[in-house]
Amino acid sequence: MSPSPLPRKPRRPKPAEFVAADDGPLLDLDRYVPAFITFIANKLSNSATVFYQRNFGVNITEWRIMSLLAIEPGIPASRICNVIGFDKGPVSRNLSMLQKRGLVVIRTAPDDGRTHAISLTARGRAVHDKVYAAAIERERRLLSCLKKDEREVLIDMLRRLHENLGAVTGQS
Repeated sequence: MSPSPLPRKPRRPKPAEFVAADDGPLLDLDRYVPAFITFIANKLSNSATVFYQRNFGVNITEWRIMSLLAIEPGIPASRICNVIGFDKGPVSRNLSMLQKRGLVVIRTAPDDGRTHAISLTARGRAVHDKVYAAAIERERRLLSCLKKDEREVLIDMLRRLHENLGAVTGQS
């Protein structure tokens, strides 16, 4: 009998996050929460970029920026960085591309000449609204395996984890 082409799945220890191996400890990826969150986020982002780029001409970072600008028109780039958790470089590059395509307008902030107020243009809002409908449908399909009360519990738990990120990032 020939060996299986797929590696055999190791037995999963129930309470521990780590399993011992001959060469030292290994993460149990079936139980390690940061890995789950990262894997889900990466797969969601990658598939969203492909879908949004093909259908609406925006990547996932541009969509995140546009969605935030729809919620908070006129915010500065620093606020965008703070909310979506990106450094200034990628946000600045994406804003520049959005501006070149006529989807956002960047003006000097009226209350502080050192910062910029960024807003969606009418064209940007129209693109936002189309992507929004697709994003909500993607979310509906993702969460379709959960009951309504489970979705609410999940959202509450994710919100609490987000609020507790300072425990591992060193930021409040």
